Amino acid sequence: MLHATGVCKKFGVKPVVDKVDFSVARGECLGVIGPNGAGKTTLFNILDGTISMDAGTVRLGDADISHLAQHQRARLGLGRAYQVPRTFSALSVFENVLAGVFHGARISGAAAEIEARRILEIVGLADRRNAPAGALPLLDRKRLELAKAMSVGSKVVLLDEIAGGLTEEEVTLIVEIVRTLKQDRAVIWIEHIAHALMAVADRLLVLNFGSKLADGDPATVMGSKLVQEIYLGISVDDAA
Repeated sequence: MLHATGVCKKFGVKPVVDKVDFSVARGECLGVIGPNGAGKTTLFNILDGTISMDAGTVRLGDADISHLAQHQRARLGLGRAYQVPRTFSALSVFENVLAGVFHGARISGAAAEIEARRILEIVGLADRRNAPAGALPLLDRKRLELAKAMSVGSKVVLLDEIAGGLTEEEVTLIVEIVRTLKQDRAVIWIEHIAHALMAVADRLLVLNFGSKLADGDPATVMGSKLVQEIYLGISVDDAA
């Protein structure tokens, strides 16, 4: 569903994303890990059109989206959920999702309302649909952020540390929603909570100083001594 080839971005002379290649298929969750400053969020900003890349290609299905604006990518099926939820706080939960369905998925009338209700059922917010979004507790704001990412008719969803700040029980609820999301979508998930990724990711992509360090089976990647040294702070000698 999404294929990135040779993606590069520099800020000044410093490469922040350096010739990164990867792909993700429908029904698959690709977890993205790496230390702070590895280029993870910059990569997401490139994928969704927040910033332009210096070189490379990004394809969404059969479409080359490398130079499209953010709203154009959303209308082609690229959704994103942010670490800090970006809700329309003065609107209701239902209205937040309905806006995405109408402007992103381009569904109108009664069909739009039906789709918005369906999405709220999936994320567990059906009973809060009339609540002001700004009054929601953190877990529900995270759920609404996931609902908004779905609402544009997404084929690919980018999740940027969506489980951050939640309790263990709440993280488990988010993992179950992500597992549902990937049934008919591709999911790319940046997350520092390793066990959450391990519960749902089919592959892990490891970035370090903007370069791809590894891309493969989660257990194999996390068992790598080099990954442990860079990501977990365990020296290769100690791990040995």
